[in-house]
Amino acid sequence: MSVQRGNLRAPDGSRSWGWSRDLAMGVRFAFTGGREGWVRTLLTAVGVGLGVALLLLTTALPNALSVRHEREQARRDYTYDYNPKPAADDTLVIADIDSTYRGEDVRGRLMQPEGSRAPLPPGLRAFPAPGEMVVSPALKELLSSDDGRLLRERLSYRITGTIAESGLVGAHELAYYAGADGLAARIDPPNVARISAFGEPNPFPASGSDPVLLLLVLVMFVVLLMPVAVFIATAVRFGGERRDQRLAALRLIGSDGRMVRRIAAGEALAGALLGLVLGAGFFLIGRQIAGNAEVFRVSVFPSYLNPSPALAVLVAVAVPAAAVLVTLFALRGVVIEPLGVVRTARPPRRRLWWRLLLPAGGLALLYPMFGQGGSNGNFNQYLVTGGVLLLLVGITALLPWAVEAVVARLNSGGVAWQLAVRRLQLSSGTAARMVNGIAVAVAGAIALQMLFTGVEADYTKATGQDVTRAQMSVNVPAGIPAARVVKDMTATRGVRGAVALSEGSVGERRMSAELNAQVTVGDCAALREVAALPSCREGDVFVLSGADYDDSTRQLAKSGTLYLDPADGAEDKDSNPVAWPVPQGLKQAQSRPDPTGIKRGGFLFTPSALPAGAAAGVYGRVFLRLDPGVRDAQEYVRNTAARIDPLLDPTTWSSTVQSGQYRSIRTGLSVGAACVLALIGASLLVSQLEQLRERRKLLSALVAFGTRRRTLGLSVLWQTAIPITLGLLLAMTVGLGLGAVLLRMTATAVRIDWASVLAMTGFGAMVVLVVTLFSLPPLLRLMRPDGLRTE
Repeated sequence: MSVQRGNLRAPDGSRSWGWSRDLAMGVRFAFTGGREGWVRTLLTAVGVGLGVALLLLTTALPNALSVRHEREQARRDYTYDYNPKPAADDTLVIADIDSTYRGEDVRGRLMQPEGSRAPLPPGLRAFPAPGEMVVSPALKELLSSDDGRLLRERLSYRITGTIAESGLVGAHELAYYAGADGLAARIDPPNVARISAFGEPNPFPASGSDPVLLLLVLVMFVVLLMPVAVFIATAVRFGGERRDQRLAALRLIGSDGRMVRRIAAGEALAGALLGLVLGAGFFLIGRQIAGNAEVFRVSVFPSYLNPSPALAVLVAVAVPAAAVLVTLFALRGVVIEPLGVVRTARPPRRRLWWRLLLPAGGLALLYPMFGQGGSNGNFNQYLVTGGVLLLLVGITALLPWAVEAVVARLNSGGVAWQLAVRRLQLSSGTAARMVNGIAVAVAGAIALQMLFTGVEADYTKATGQDVTRAQMSVNVPAGIPAARVVKDMTATRGVRGAVALSEGSVGERRMSAELNAQVTVGDCAALREVAALPSCREGDVFVLSGADYDDSTRQLAKSGTLYLDPADGAEDKDSNPVAWPVPQGLKQAQSRPDPTGIKRGGFLFTPSALPAGAAAGVYGRVFLRLDPGVRDAQEYVRNTAARIDPLLDPTTWSSTVQSGQYRSIRTGLSVGAACVLALIGASLLVSQLEQLRERRKLLSALVAFGTRRRTLGLSVLWQTAIPITLGLLLAMTVGLGLGAVLLRMTATAVRIDWASVLAMTGFGAMVVLVVTLFSLPPLLRLMRPDGLRTE
């Protein structure tokens, strides 16, 4: 039988016309290839769509961060002005009463407008009256639930409305504005202040950018986006084995090799274009879900997630172009003949030398930046991006070689093992592609974890607070007796003990005292928290030694008369110093660190020894010891403080405090990693289903010949377990190497937190295990003899 050849050759004309016609033919084949073609195209589109959705989400992040910053700036009410404005028709007295409820921040403000033109906070239509409040939707929902019972006791205002979206930074933010009377008489920056506008510039601008934090952000984005690119590149190669038959048929009827490859690229282009549509749909669905989701206590409104038009266009162009280029690259070494594709024969062994050039090139780019950061200058963002990319791309190049080299030496074993090994020996590249994404993600996570752990000490400072002596403290403003706070707190559920220490100052003159010292007031039990007392009874006064500035204290103790609460600096008309005749023979006391870790100096007074009128010049602080067995002890303390006075400020103690910027970046990494892991799981499942679909006839044939389903199931598990084990080992190696390089770049000692490394690796293995378990039901359905039916 003779076959006329050349019917599908490109006609004479431009080269671009041949390209476009061949690509269009491939697109037509993808959508008109019957059920098999549609399933293959749909699987490709789903895989690409998941990646596109995450890329669109990433392009929307800059806008989301910008909108959050603008919303925060628009409602900002700086209360740090120690020269308050005079009352006017356009002024507002506002008090910062932020709180915490079971680990969640609650933003609270008390307001008293002083005129008809007082500034209204964003998101409000009118000022709440005294005793009323306007709340965020999330806070309203919490207060109406059983979980908000204790918070309802604290916020005993009547709800009259909700804050609009323009006044909130996130859909799950807990915030409220409450009306109050008498705030003008209690102006005391930074807690209570008079303002004339919201959104005024920050009088305390942040310092310059930190090179190490910028490095963290840069590496984080590269590490999070690299697995997405790998998955998209994998998705466009779905159906590779079935495609071989179609390509051979095209060669049989006269197409040349280049034309066939372009047609194959057109099929991949069809899946990528459909993937763009599905990705946009997935993104819009995820955008709406984002309004109801909170990840690591970070939430946004759907309106925040608007991709940058330029970046969205870049994604729309780059994904189809990548689909065409990846397909052409994959077929570069494949010989397509009319009677079959040479890929079905044993392929030549993969070479190692050029694969090692990728990580070596990455190290070469990063090496010049060793020891930079901090005071040594910024990192070159292009070298960092290029170096990290080459190291991670090196995994995708090394993994196929590693899988091929290992499975070539695996022979003996049970039937399931031999089936799995033989399959991997024939198609090690396909197995490696399936695991590439998870390996890249794990390597990046290990490197970032090492970097975060290594520099964490630089952004974590000790507070000096002794959490064994107190777990909370309450600042008591002037006008509220500290004894009352102690009494009410002692009666609060979950409080084991409370001591009050009031602070003031004493000087040698009424005004502008050049020589002054600290004054601490408390009962004998409280004074023993700050000094070793020889003996103590009410009415005693002690002079402290063993702290800084002891010379000043000794000089003042020899004076005849001192003045409590003297003005410090320029003349203060509001200051009303009280004279104190210094008694002879003051008792001596040895200073010791107080619960805050500070050694106090100056004088110790028992309450009755304080001269009349001097109490107004001291500010109290109550230290609380809590019962660890009471779950909501901190909430009971905050509720008691709110009943005493809304301006009381309970503070929870901790032994360390961490930089807000560092904490925000780490939170961003957690949110991004959660999204990437969701993509990993979904994409791996799609890839696994596609692999099983291609093997449907083979599985059915084996079952028809009597192979047990248990054996086939185990063989599929081994086919997944072997590549993922090799991929995770390679990921650990590259991740540890990249982490060590990043630490050397920041001039930080290289330390390996093996618990975190194993946790990251185990988490990647768990994702694959879950995906494999989800693929078992389709596998059982495919293992039926009727799968041999064909048309």
